[in-house]
Amino acid sequence: MYHFHIADDHPLFRAALEQVISSRFPEATISQSYDLDKTLSALESDADIDLLLLDLHMPGSDDLYGLVNIRERFPGIPVVIVSAHEEQSMVNRAMGHGALGYITKSLNQNSMGSAIDALLAGDTWVPEKYRASLRPVSTEEKALAAKIASLTPQQYRVLCYLKEGWLNKQIGYELGVTEATIKAHITSIFRKLGVSNRTQAVIELNRIALHSENEAQKS
Repeated sequence: MYHFHIADDHPLFRAALEQVISSRFPEATISQSYDLDKTLSALESDADIDLLLLDLHMPGSDDLYGLVNIRERFPGIPVVIVSAHEEQSMVNRAMGHGALGYITKSLNQNSMGSAIDALLAGDTWVPEKYRASLRPVSTEEKALAAKIASLTPQQYRVLCYLKEGWLNKQIGYELGVTEATIKAHITSIFRKLGVSNRTQAVIELNRIALHSENEAQKS
């Protein structure tokens, strides 16, 4: 009996994916989560998940952090990205950082079902229009992704707030911890990323972002 886990913050799309899976595998176990923390908890409690269907953007997981963190911590769990983003560069980078497949949310249910069949058989899968242009990511980017993946979810949140220009006191209030705790997180972030100040840390985070500010405004 297969066990699928759907990690997506949109309840309607979680329901749609559950319907696709249930119609194809009536006996399957299907669990769900809507943010990165709950997804990581689910993976920790059950390492025998046959396929994780992961949205790139949900609370606690912007851009590639969720994917690279999960691949680093749970290398034995197959991950397929399910995303509304259809840029070739996103498909290339998701696959380059360890996704077994990439399912766009615009696909019909039959195509999604066929994709899941292929992934369970151990094959990689992306929509046909992306296959000819798939390109590997650079060694440099993989090394940077490993550094980002080494951050704890809380450290990643702090880094994201640094990117927004928040002060330590503001971050501490938002996260419900002391300013001293935030300073300790920032020290750890600098050490893990190999940087010495906030600006350099934010530059490293931006380098792993899936798209530029201009592309973000269009999406």
